[in-house]
Amino acid sequence: MITQIGIVAGEIWHYLDKHGEVMLSDVLSNLSREKDLVLMSVGWLAREGYVVLEKKDSDFKVFLRKTDRIIP
Repeated sequence: MITQIGIVAGEIWHYLDKHGEVMLSDVLSNLSREKDLVLMSVGWLAREGYVVLEKKDSDFKVFLRKTDRIIP
């Protein structure tokens, strides 16, 4: 399960890198993954500081955290 969460987290990161700021419901509907797996992966990304979640009505806005680090 940990491996699957990591793989989906990578897919989410790439999706956000391409699309920018989106609603969590969009991520859920545009990735062909189980809802629970996507939510666990988003949670992992948030916990590690890679994404930001902001409550927006009954949904959440999600986007990549800006960083000054250079990632090779």
